[in-house]
Order: sequence, then structure tokens, then C-alpha cells
Amino acid sequence: MSLFAPLLPGETLAIWLSLKVALVATFASLPFALLVAHILARRRFPGRFLLDALVHLPLVVPPVVTGYFLLVLFGRKGPIGQFLETQLGIVLAFRWTGAALAAAIMAFPLMVRAIRLSIEAVDPRYLEASAALGMSRLATFATITLPLSLPGIIAGMVLAFAKALGEFGATITFVSSIPGETQTIPAAIYAALHVPGGEIAAWRLSLVSILISVLALVFSEWTLSRGKSTMRNNLIR
Repeated sequence: MSLFAPLLPGETLAIWLSLKVALVATFASLPFALLVAHILARRRFPGRFLLDALVHLPLVVPPVVTGYFLLVLFGRKGPIGQFLETQLGIVLAFRWTGAALAAAIMAFPLMVRAIRLSIEAVDPRYLEASAALGMSRLATFATITLPLSLPGIIAGMVLAFAKALGEFGATITFVSSIPGETQTIPAAIYAALHVPGGEIAAWRLSLVSILISVLALVFSEWTLSRGKSTMRNNLIR
């Protein structure tokens, strides 16, 4: 098999599954990341340090540990997983949705950190002026904080997408590596390396993964430049 030959059906399936998992993980976790980042950036309360530590915990513990806890909690016999299956008919263990959950949890700290730093960079005087004009906190957040934090939000989403695309340890522990269901690019590369002559397939998938990440970075830069141009035009008007 040549390095530049057409992709095999199994490789194509792993690529599309990785894209689906990474996109779902990124967009599903975005509202929670915005909320947590805003709380950490603008609120002072007892237990704030514990919340910050809990958010960043997936970055410091081995991914396999995160995957094991997901299996314990969201597996079919786990307290949350059993409830979801019996009450809502939702099964996460050994499903692509479980892979998205694992990827989202592993990518969540990166997204929160990028958004939090961007929110903290917003000049508090804008918020004070908004409060003086009688705007509610929600309106201030939607019309001032969010637009000014857009670069950090986009950066956080790109970081989360890239992390979700490459997530392996927690995913394979929680949902295994089932071709067509949970075998993402990293899992497919790992499987290829355990097959005689699978190095070519591993190389091909690695190159595709790099290409997708580069395209995501280019898209983020284009979006940022468009956003800055729009904001500049609005200010001129």
C-alpha cells in the first residue's frame, strides 16, 4: 500500500468519526466553558480554588484515570449511566457519544483557560459604565464581554477541537476501539501499529490529522481577522 494511495474505507470512517467526535465535543462544551470561565474570571466566592482545581484536573491526572472514572460513572452499571439508559434510553459506554464526552472533558480545561484569560483582559471600566447605564449583567455579558472576548473564545474552541481530535487515553478506556463506532484517528493509528505492515496506514492517518489541525488553525485566524474587521467597522459607524 502506497502512502499516497486513496484512503481505505476503514481509514475514511476513522477520519469522519474523529471529526464528528471533535466537533460535538467542542460545541457541546462551549456553553459550560463560557459559564465556568466567567465565574472564575469575575466572581470571588468560597471554594473558587476548588472549582478551578476541578476544572484543570483532567490536565494533571493520567488520561486513563479520567477514562476509568467515566466508565465507573457513565457505564451501564454506573450511577449516571444506569439512570441515563433506564430513564432516557441514552447509552454512552462503547458508543461514539461516549467518545465525544471523554474528548470534551479532556479538552474542557484548555477551552476554559483561554476564555477565562480573554474575559479577564476586558477592561472593567466597560462593565462599570454598562452597569451605570442600567444594563443587566446578562445584557452586559452578551453585548460587551462576549464580543471583546471573541479572540479567546475562538482560540479556546480551536484548542479544544485539536485536543479532542487527538484524544486517546480516556477515550479508549471508556469506549474502547470499535471500528465504525468508537475507533477515532488515534485509536486507528494505534491499531495499525500492531498489524504487520501497518506503518503506512499509521503514516497516512497521522498526515491527515496534521492537515486537519492546520486547517483548523487557518480557519481560526480567518475568523479572528473577520471579527476584528467587523468590530472596527462598527466602531467607525
